[in-house]
Amino acid sequence: QVQLVESGGGLVQPGGSLRLSCAASGFTFSSYFMSWVRQAPGKGLEWVSEINSGDGSTYYADSVKGRFTISRDNAKNTVYLQMNSLKPEDTAVYYCNARFNVQYWGQGTQVTVSS
Repeated sequence: QVQLVESGGGLVQPGGSLRLSCAASGFTFSSYFMSWVRQAPGKGLEWVSEINSGDGSTYYADSVKGRFTISRDNAKNTVYLQMNSLKPEDTAVYYCNARFNVQYWGQGTQVTVSS
């Protein structure tokens, strides 16, 4: 069955870094656009970043541009989100999303940025 399993979240101080991973299975990973979407406490979903399935072009929300980097390893069926210079406003549950003819979602991983 289809699975997207996020990992790498945790508690980090402002200015710190985390690397999120999303391991995919049950579908043709290399054909799918992969995204990270987050939800802060009491707020709606916010799209963070996307990497396409073709040339690997990447896209970022203005709020994370220059601090976050999305990448993918099609051999490992995994997408990553390197998060640097983290801010308290980056605190959220981060979800992995796969999109092609259908969409799949992971269960989310909590990222807390606090001193």
